[in-house]
Amino acid sequence: MRIDLNGAATEIVARTLADALAELGYGGNALATALNGQFVPAALRADTPLRDGDRVEVLAPMQGG
Repeated sequence: MRIDLNGAATEIVARTLADALAELGYGGNALATALNGQFVPAALRADTPLRDGDRVEVLAPMQGG
């Protein structure tokens, strides 16, 4: 399936947001995620289905200062 990940077209096989994050190499829960402009809390990612054409935003905290 094709999704829009942070503005870039991306092909994945995952069917849920949690599985997509694992497939794409995002580890841990220290992420903020949104699906089609709606925030998705970590506790709901495993139950959040993805569909072809969905827009997924992933933000990870940055260290430094």
